[in-house]
Amino acid sequence: MLSVYVPRGASLERVAVESGCAPPDAAVWIDMMSPTAEEDRLVERLLGIAVPTREEMQEIEISSRLYVENGARYMTATLMCNSDTAAPKATPVTFILIGHRLATVRYDEPRPFVVVGHKLVRGAVPRMSGDGVLRDLLDAIIDRSADILERIGSEVDEISHTIFEPDEAEQGPPSYNEVLKALGRKGDLTSKVRESLVSIGRLLSFLANEAEAMKWPKDARAQLQSMQRDVVSLTDHASYITNKVTFLLDAMLGVVNVQQNNIIKIFSVAAVVLMPPTLVASIYGMNFKHMPELEWPYGYPLAVVLMILAAVLPYVYFKWRKWL
Repeated sequence: MLSVYVPRGASLERVAVESGCAPPDAAVWIDMMSPTAEEDRLVERLLGIAVPTREEMQEIEISSRLYVENGARYMTATLMCNSDTAAPKATPVTFILIGHRLATVRYDEPRPFVVVGHKLVRGAVPRMSGDGVLRDLLDAIIDRSADILERIGSEVDEISHTIFEPDEAEQGPPSYNEVLKALGRKGDLTSKVRESLVSIGRLLSFLANEAEAMKWPKDARAQLQSMQRDVVSLTDHASYITNKVTFLLDAMLGVVNVQQNNIIKIFSVAAVVLMPPTLVASIYGMNFKHMPELEWPYGYPLAVVLMILAAVLPYVYFKWRKWL
């Protein structure tokens, strides 16, 4: 799908381009969502540039993601998508800045694109250009990453409370299988956010180096520096959450091991306590003809008392040694 944003008074108007129709020359932002080969050719003819394919966008080399070609600056970043669902993923998005126009190529629907699109339609800076749209998109992407990390941090704190201070009176004992799955999901989501932030940080560094050549004003460069600081701060925060998730995984496994050891200890103590009575019962269960105790009137009570003492004395000894 091909959508363009053209100036209309104090805002930008979103126009859906029909199949086979050329985008208007006044377009400030050309948004290509899962473009077809025909749409690629239309944009290439309008802008005089080559639109990268999906395979080219997925290259991990920096030289394949950030470069200048024929006066156009190509910048590919990895953005978060579907972060509010059970299957979040990272998707590559290419920003092409040429003159006063911005073209974006994507194959998913990251939330910042929707937010910025609605914002530009409601109202935009007078004489909005493609570089201004690019800065708004990057700012929205960074804000979205911060929101995701904030949500992850809150959910990780809840998981920590479940592990160390479970409210068994109301909820019963925690299901450590569910806790393990929840921690795994949070760790995976955090790693994807951190990957996105690292990618955005590289893009911002590339833009900062190109800002002078593009003759950006001082306030635009200051905004770039502010976004770079935000990305560094959020990357550190993502690393902190990753370390916390790792700590909680180790702590949860430790708690599970302690519980298993307690269960095994109970069985071990029970086996040790029952060993002496079993020995006594085995001795007096032998069918020998000459056993003096068989003729005693109190032989049976004596055997029972011996078995009880044989069970109680080891238990008392273990408690005295604080083994239990």
